[in-house]
Amino acid sequence: MGADLNTSLQVSAAGMEAQVARIKVVAENLANQNTTGSTPGADAYRRRTVSFQNRLDKALGAETVGVKANSVDKSPQPLRYDPGNPAANKDGYVKTPNVNSFIELMDMRDAEQAYSANLNVASTTRAMLNQTLDLLK
Repeated sequence: MGADLNTSLQVSAAGMEAQVARIKVVAENLANQNTTGSTPGADAYRRRTVSFQNRLDKALGAETVGVKANSVDKSPQPLRYDPGNPAANKDGYVKTPNVNSFIELMDMRDAEQAYSANLNVASTTRAMLNQTLDLLK
């Protein structure tokens, strides 16, 4: 029983780590939502994304989640007319980041809920371990 509960704790911890990575990327995206290039026609900041994958942890004998890749969103960068900006092209347009704060906030909310669910599993598992230890005293 103790090994099963330990496995549960490890799986939950892996889930929390994955969501922390996701929240870091969302925070980076939000921090750079107004970051343009510094030379005429230069690309602006491009939104980052995280993808996950299941991984077999042979030591635990269970699948856990982990970060598969950090990627760059290749969607088009919107143009904004701002001829005084150093990043403006010859027509006065500046490439702006392809970051949508609404999408980022929804991703953050989803990551927070997944993190919280994993934390609840870990807390419940820890309580069960403590109850088992109390019974053995």
